[in-house]
This record gives sequence, structure tokens and C-alpha cells, in this order.
Amino acid sequence: MKILVGVDKSEESQQALRFTCHLLEHFAAEVDALYVKPDVVEMTMEGGYAPFTTRGQIEQEVKRDEDTVLDEIIEACEICIGGKVPCEPQVAVGDPAAEILREADAGQYDMIVLGGRGRSALKGLLLGAVSVKVLHHAKQPVLIVRNYREIERLLVAYRGSHCDQGALEYIAPLFAKKLPEITIVHVQETARGESEEFAQACVMTGRDTLVKLGYEPVTKTAQGDFEEEVLKEVAVGRYDLVVLGAYGHERSKYLPVISDEALNLARLTTRPVLVFRAVSEE
Repeated sequence: MKILVGVDKSEESQQALRFTCHLLEHFAAEVDALYVKPDVVEMTMEGGYAPFTTRGQIEQEVKRDEDTVLDEIIEACEICIGGKVPCEPQVAVGDPAAEILREADAGQYDMIVLGGRGRSALKGLLLGAVSVKVLHHAKQPVLIVRNYREIERLLVAYRGSHCDQGALEYIAPLFAKKLPEITIVHVQETARGESEEFAQACVMTGRDTLVKLGYEPVTKTAQGDFEEEVLKEVAVGRYDLVVLGAYGHERSKYLPVISDEALNLARLTTRPVLVFRAVSEE
């Protein structure tokens, strides 16, 4: 498995790199940490970096930022290598989201990892423009890391879609050595006319899938709005990771755009979240 971690000057992105190494320490994987530095020529032409700043001064500042980030990447990679996970720093130039997406495709990576942002008093948790763009357009699963934590309890928001089923099959080998407690929650969306019988059958399908893959999952059902009920379960369940499919009921699995529900859950949950999509479905 090849993992691409987008890193920058933020503490959150460095935590994301350390979290990735911790997550994969018992898994055959290699990690590449990609830092995308600004295009100095473009910055100079736009004139938006800082008033009365020369190109030489901008180049010096960009170089200082690059050196600082690379030093931090190397330090974090030492943790990876100590856990026997190969880790290499990479540098690109341009728009961060565009370069992360380009490298993820060109390098045939199996997952993209990004650090979550902080909290706004007005808007709650923040994803940041880069994370939103990557979530919208990535062809791979995307893991948004909120903080560094052991993965002992895991929640799967399961609607029974092909994408949700793929998420179960994706995480099963990833956690085969750690065997965390996995809870599958299905929300009976009464506004869509979903019956209780369908809800029970759906959650049991997810359970049977994980049982075949060596797990003994906990199953739960709720009634109401999908986003609200999943967020409630996250709030009270003390989960270490939330997993969900990228596509909703009305979203074709072949459309490479994340559903509004998945994007909102990735933005609002206080826990690390893995949004699953398979390259073969794009």
C-alpha cells in the first residue's frame, strides 16, 4: 500500500504524518510526505504575497519555509522508519490541492492523508480549502486526521451502498493486526421512506461482511437525519476513527464528486475521518 501525506507548515499536517506511521506500523506500506511550495514567479506576478516585497525576498522566505517543513518531515519520517514503514519526503511547486491530486494519480497511491484544521467560533471545525478540494476530486480514499490517537474504537456510517461496502473491505486488512472494536451504524432515513425492515437488513449485511473478514462488529440503528444521527453517535461513542463512503443514495458511484453528507461529516466530526472511494469506480 502506498500512502501520500500532504504536509505544510501547520502542526496538524505533521500530526497527520505521525498518525499515518502509527496507523501502518503493522502493515506492509510505504509513505511519501509531499510538501507543495508556492510558485515564486506566480506570486510575484500576482503581487499578493506582501506589498513592497521583492522577488528575492519572497524566494528567501519560501526557501526558509521549505527548509523548516523538510526538517519536520525528516523528523516525523524517523518515527515511520522506526516502525519499519518506509517514508520519503517530496517537494512540488504550485497549488497544493492540485499537486496533491496530480501526484496521487501519477504515483498510483492507495490513500491520501491530510491534517484537519482547527476550530472556528462561528463555523465549528474547519477543513480548509485544500482538504475540501482534495475530498471533492480525489480518486482514492482520503483520511482527514484531527489528532494523534490510538485506534481502538472505530465507527462505520453504513448506508448499504456499493461504496459503503467497499469501505468495509478496505479497512478490514488495514486493521487486521490491531483488531479495534468496530461499530456499524445505519440510520433509518424515514424522510426517504426507508422501512425498519430495510434498516435491519442493511446493517446485518455490513455485519456479515466484517464477520467474514475476521471481525465481530457491534451493530446499531437509528432513525432520523443521516448526518445528525451519525454526529450524535460520534459525540457519545468516543470513537477514534469514523469511516464512511464518499457517495450517498442519490449519487452515482461513477461520479467523482463527494456527496454533501460525506463532506459535512468530514467537516463537522471531531474525530479523524476516512472517506472511502475506489479508483475502479471512477
